[in-house]
This record gives sequence, C-alpha cells and structure tokens, in this order.
Amino acid sequence: MIYREGGQIKTSYAADQQIFPINQDRWIIYGFIAFLFVIPPLFATEYHYEVILYPVLSLGLAALGLNILTGYCGLISLGTGGFMAVGAYSAFKITTAFPDLNIFIVFILAGVISALFGILIGLPSLRIKGFYLAVTTLAAHFFIEWAINRIDWLSNYSPSHTIGGPPRDMFGITVMGPTADPAAKYLIMLIVVVVLGFVAKNLIRGRVGRSWMAIRDMDIAAELIGIKPLQTKLLAFAISSFYIGVAGALYVLMYLESVDPEAFEILTTSFPVLFMIIIGGLGSIMGAFMGAAFIVLIPVILRNSFPALGLDVPSHVIQHIEFMLFGGLIVFFLIVEPHGLARLWQIVKEKLRLWPFPH
Repeated sequence: MIYREGGQIKTSYAADQQIFPINQDRWIIYGFIAFLFVIPPLFATEYHYEVILYPVLSLGLAALGLNILTGYCGLISLGTGGFMAVGAYSAFKITTAFPDLNIFIVFILAGVISALFGILIGLPSLRIKGFYLAVTTLAAHFFIEWAINRIDWLSNYSPSHTIGGPPRDMFGITVMGPTADPAAKYLIMLIVVVVLGFVAKNLIRGRVGRSWMAIRDMDIAAELIGIKPLQTKLLAFAISSFYIGVAGALYVLMYLESVDPEAFEILTTSFPVLFMIIIGGLGSIMGAFMGAAFIVLIPVILRNSFPALGLDVPSHVIQHIEFMLFGGLIVFFLIVEPHGLARLWQIVKEKLRLWPFPH
C-alpha cells in the first residue's frame, strides 16, 4: 500500500537513526515544507498572512518552546507570555541600537537573552515541582510585566511603553516595518521556524532529549542512572526560553509590528500557548504546530461560518462560543486522548501500515 515500509532496507546505523526513517514521512514533510515556501508567497493575500500564517508560525514556535519544557521535561510553566515579552523587548532594543545588524542575528540574540532569564527562573526547579513550580513561573511573568511597565529604557522612553518593528531591509527588500512586503516577512518567519524545528527534532532524538524524558518520567530513577537533575532542568529552561524568546520577537517585530505591554498578559499569551500544546499533544514537535494551527483557525472558521449560513451572530457571542469550544476540547483531549492531535495522526499512520489487516 501507499504507507508501507516494505523494501526500505537500512544498511547502516546512520540510515536507521535518521530523522525520518520511513521514506513516506520524509516525502510528506519535505513536500509540505516546499509547499509552504512556494505556494503562499505566490497566492496568499494580506488577509491570509495577517490572520493565519503569521500567528501560526510565531505562536507555533512559542508552543514548541513550551512543549520542550512541559511536554518533554515535565516542568510546568505559566510564564510563556513573560518570556515572549523578554524576547520581544530584547529584539526591539537590539535592532534599534544596531540598525545594520542582520535580522537573523537580532532574533538569535533576543533568544539568548530570554534563555538567560529562563536559567534564572529555572534555578528553583530542583527543589520545587508541579503546582509550586507553575506558581514560580507565574510570579516571574508578573515581575517581567512590572519591569516593562516601569523601566522606560526598555521601550526607548515611549510614554505608553509601546514597541514596534522599525524598517529593516535585506537584499534590497524591506522585511520589517509598516512598509514591509508581507511575503518577505512570511519567508523570514518560515526560515526561522523551520530551522529551529529541525534543531529541536535533533535535540529530542539525542542524549539531551532522552535526559529530559527520563527526568519527566521519574527524576529519582534518572538521577540514579547518572543524569544530573539540575543541569538537565536548567538546560530545558534555557532552550525552552530561547525558543519562546525568538517567538516573541517574531510575534512583535514581524506579525503585530506595534504592541504595548498588555499584549503579553497571561490570558492573551500564556494560556493560549498552553492550550496549544494540550490540544496538539504534549511531547510532540508536530503537535505544537498542529495545536497552534487549530487554535488560530477555529476563530477564523467560526467568524466566517455564521455569515455564510446567513446568521447574524454578534461578535461577543462568537467569542463566548470560542471559549466554550476550547474549554470543551481541552477536557475532551485530557480524558479521551491526552496526547492530542499528534497522537491521533500517529494512530492513523499505524492503521495505514497494517491495512487491510486487523489491528
């Protein structure tokens, strides 16, 4: 059948341990990435970029960062919005202080600064876990929110503490700012997300990822077999915060273009990103982006479905329907399929590998 491993013989350990050992998986992933690089720049409108593509890429990267910490290492965090703010304000300060610096280097440096904050917040993780660790990250979020509201230097002394993406060019094309080409911004974001996605995939498959999962499953047993809990947890906090910081920089400089500190409140960033990994699937790289696409697309579908059916539903009623739908889906996935959409996709592939034989 179409999805079978018959005839795919591995003759080396490298071939057996490659990222996509099944040829069909490799073709699907690479084909989908090629589709994302070619089709949207040719056919997408500004509406598609602003409403679907930009938020899915930026929030999907933030969900991937949170999934590294929560899904793979088992450390609960409610401070995603705070780390996104650190990355966003760091990128803003760097790009305004060094106007000629390459935009990719700006994103990397913003992620590094966010990672340093993550290490600082992760220091108590050896002594506390579960609900108490979540409260610690929540306190960090409130501290960061207080800092960006009180330290005028972070927003270049803007009275409203608003930051935005200044105009920046790359190869003669404006890729940041109000006059930037939407397709160019999209391609910059896509390059960052694809590269960091493959880096995360390799990290999870290696010694670092196995150490995280050992800590997640049973930290005492992991320590007995030689894994150092503090170093492993701090590394998870650092890498997770790096990803979230880069996502925050993309979210502000490339997507929203201009925001104030209220954009990073816990109800507008931290909780939605947490919902993404719950619905998409804890401990899954693909699940992070599936959850982000789901969370972004559901409101779009609802807001366009009612007018298409001839129903005049007020916007605030549609918003309440969104909240009820998200809440119901979270309860559903926690009860029926805790591993989310990614697990459902995995089950479909397992069925295809055995079809038409019974499972």
